[in-house]
Amino acid sequence: MLRPRWVAALLLALGIAAAFALLGQWQLERAVESAVVVERPTEEVRPFAGVAEPDRPTTQAATAQLVEVTGTVVTGDTVIVEGRLNDGVAGYWPVVHLEVTDGTPAGLPVALGWAADEETARGAADAFERSIDAGEPITIVGRFLPSEAPIAPDEDGDPFAMQTVAVAQLINVWADYDDRPVYFGYVTAAEAPAGLDAILSPPPEQEQQLDWLNIFYAIEWAVFAGFAIYLWYRLVRDAVEREREEQEEAEASAALAAAAGTPDDH
Repeated sequence: MLRPRWVAALLLALGIAAAFALLGQWQLERAVESAVVVERPTEEVRPFAGVAEPDRPTTQAATAQLVEVTGTVVTGDTVIVEGRLNDGVAGYWPVVHLEVTDGTPAGLPVALGWAADEETARGAADAFERSIDAGEPITIVGRFLPSEAPIAPDEDGDPFAMQTVAVAQLINVWADYDDRPVYFGYVTAAEAPAGLDAILSPPPEQEQQLDWLNIFYAIEWAVFAGFAIYLWYRLVRDAVEREREEQEEAEASAALAAAAGTPDDH
């Protein structure tokens, strides 16, 4: 049924479908662009000064950054954090209280290393405190991580047991730590002191996540493009059926008229 108006309507439908297809392609490109991961130089050791600020949440840019931090260890404030996995094995972390001297002075928890049992962890922590000169700054290289949420101990367990490196909980354990500034994060030391294993702290995984909203919009544009062609098809089909019905009605009317005009044989 090649009628000029239907050919023009087809061209219009194809043009609309092409425009929708281009919009869908643009949405897909946006989804891919938004999925590009901006790599952060987490494996380049940076001075701790400027990476984080005390009394503020740890930013995404600072999370998992290798840092070099200098400060003095506050002896007697060391705690043992239990249930820490190292290569899939549960153990213990001795976490010391470091008063940062480079950058903004503030308290910073530092996980020294990992031990399979609590006795070993405590012994290594005591030996570490004895090995340093009181008040003398030390420098530690490690990975800076955000503070964890505290976990309440089991009802039948030690009420003072710690299972996470929670700064909010640590400042209540550190002696005479009132309203002084503190970093809401902690450092896992890259090199463990004698008696401890180094904490396995791999770099953060760079994951790509597609923007599913843009993909949904791209699918919508494809549906609209198909609907434009389908609408033209339905209009043409309805027009053809209507013309056929009109033609059949006209033929029936002509047949009736012819029958009415034929003389009776009786």
